[in-house]
Amino acid sequence: MEKTPHSEKRDSYHHGDLRSQLIEATRALVEEKGPDHFSVSEACRRAGVSTAAPYKHFKSKEEMLHAVALAGMVRQREQMLAELETCTPGTLDRIVAMGRVYVRFAVSEPGVFRLMFGLSEDHADHVDLVETGDNTFAVVQREVARCRGSMTVEETDVHQAFLLWSFVHGLSFLMIDGKLTDTKMPLDLEHVLVDIAQRVVGQGR
Repeated sequence: MEKTPHSEKRDSYHHGDLRSQLIEATRALVEEKGPDHFSVSEACRRAGVSTAAPYKHFKSKEEMLHAVALAGMVRQREQMLAELETCTPGTLDRIVAMGRVYVRFAVSEPGVFRLMFGLSEDHADHVDLVETGDNTFAVVQREVARCRGSMTVEETDVHQAFLLWSFVHGLSFLMIDGKLTDTKMPLDLEHVLVDIAQRVVGQGR
């Protein structure tokens, strides 16, 4: 029996592709319409499946959004680690690189970025989200410690890592919310990231 494109699509879903197809469809809708306006039925239309199909892999609409948020967090961390590979260990260049990736991710995927930090009500109930976030923040803490020549993260490193994260997080939202476009202050992102790295981590080192 000759397979039609539709039957081939069903076969690919049967072999485990359905979940990733639905996550990608959901991600695209989140980027286009925002997390608050995403619907399961529209994601199904995008993926070319029935409205019953998602419930083979997800219990609810919220679970689909959590999957998109988790995938975004993983992508952001992977991009950060890749960028670090281009910089000399123990230097401020690595601090700047992490900030660059953070802002770049927010600007390139604003819908997913908002979703990652908008699932606040039950975020703590999802171990995978908490662990992924903690692992990413641990990378920042480790790089701060290496800037002072240590492989051991101490309390001062955690504090400085938090300051760095707070800065780039706020800057990211200012950028994706368009708050900087109406100001008369020109933004040289690289210069700003270098400045904050020197102020938070570089003094006395």
